[in-house]
Amino acid sequence: MNITGIVYRPPYEANSLLLQVTLGCSHNKCTFCYMYPNVPFTVCPMKQIEADIEEAARVCPNVERVFLEHGDAFVLSADRLSQIAEAIHRKLPKVKTIAMYASIQNIKQKTDSELRRLCDLGIGGLDIGVESGLDAALTYMNKGHTAKEAREQLLRLTKAGITYSFNAILGCGGAELWQENADATAALINAVQPHLLFIGTLHAQPGCKLYEDMKSGIFKECTVGQLLDEQERLISLLELEDTIYFGSHPSNIVSMQAALPKHKEEMLEVVRETRKSLQDRLDEYPVRGGEGSILNR
Repeated sequence: MNITGIVYRPPYEANSLLLQVTLGCSHNKCTFCYMYPNVPFTVCPMKQIEADIEEAARVCPNVERVFLEHGDAFVLSADRLSQIAEAIHRKLPKVKTIAMYASIQNIKQKTDSELRRLCDLGIGGLDIGVESGLDAALTYMNKGHTAKEAREQLLRLTKAGITYSFNAILGCGGAELWQENADATAALINAVQPHLLFIGTLHAQPGCKLYEDMKSGIFKECTVGQLLDEQERLISLLELEDTIYFGSHPSNIVSMQAALPKHKEEMLEVVRETRKSLQDRLDEYPVRGGEGSILNR
């Protein structure tokens, strides 16, 4: 596949066919994001997409999952997404799921009947950067949606039968609002009951507004201790019926994958044990590497 620019994908899409249908991100204004600097959002021509599907049919005809690139491919109209899905199924008949990044705004732009049609075409596994349930954090992070809007749109997805990953970021409220961020985010997660909960931790790299705000002191980053406290509080408040907790992003102090509610107490114990092992460093800030990875764990 010929994909333009740096390729980003969720870790659980490692075995998926990556198919480019857009370039960049239609929003591209999140305070913490550095993924698509100076990349004008562009919709790829259908002829190019069909040619890539033809190539995929020759190279990997047995693929079962496709991930549409780039930043928020779900911004495409329901008609264009249907056209792409139909082309995939014609040439790659074993494909069961067509996944992609999506935003709350992308969902809002589609009617209930359009969502059901997309579900029928195998579109699911949307990767949605909700980030937080705290409106103050969402406003600062410039997400373009409120917690109320996120709740409404995610419930619409569920009603339509479309599966998704709820992506949340520890530390979105900063040092001053870590507890409020945990409480509000847990409340939102409980309200929508996602099948998959993806947890990362806030970090900044050169090229985004958050990086400059952290350097100048406008945004006060959480310490190691505060991040552990927030993670423990978030998990303790979760009341989920059947959710996979995917917390293996390299930015996390505590890396874990588990099932909720089954492993809730074990997860809390892991966080507490980590706090004990780091008790001499709780007032420090995490030392970051590429992709927010924590150095000197």
